[in-house]
Amino acid sequence: MIAQAASTTTALSTRSFDDLLAEAAAFHGHACPGQVLGVRIALAGCREVELDTPRAAGKGLVVFVEIDRCATDAIQALTGVSLGKRTLKHLDYGKMAATFVNVATGRAVRVAARDSARARVQDYASPGADARQAQFEAYRVMPEAELLSITPVAIQSGWLDRKRVRVFCDRCGEGINYQREVSRDGQTICRPCAGERYCLPSE
Repeated sequence: MIAQAASTTTALSTRSFDDLLAEAAAFHGHACPGQVLGVRIALAGCREVELDTPRAAGKGLVVFVEIDRCATDAIQALTGVSLGKRTLKHLDYGKMAATFVNVATGRAVRVAARDSARARVQDYASPGADARQAQFEAYRVMPEAELLSITPVAIQSGWLDRKRVRVFCDRCGEGINYQREVSRDGQTICRPCAGERYCLPSE
């Protein structure tokens, strides 16, 4: 409990990188290059929106992640955002990027891993390191400008302020929350009925 309290109240910028990586890896289950990258993304994002103690902000920090990979776990572990609190938003774009939003100030930045960084890892890794180890070593020390792209952004209306309403699909009858419905041909329908299905009834 003491360690958890410390991570809640201690600024990210005052903690060692090894400490942050250990916390992220414990949450994820192991240390890997994606964890290192996630820590770097979290540090940059929180710094840029001026939330150095993100857990203390509660719902004051919202993070949009664009991939379901290791880095996302590191971001969640260090910031405390979560799907259940609706402060972690997953968009399945397949991009190693995340957007950090300070809800109180409205400031938002998108932090993305540069594709060119992967080609530079051997410049920052031990001689003879394999590809995975080279990434692990390089992502820790590579200058931020080489590793990450940081872009101020504006969040479009509706992504942070959806109303707490519930309607019912005119086709399947299931409830739809938070304005996720689609209007089509005068009907209110859910996204699966609109064609965004990830599953079908089995025979």
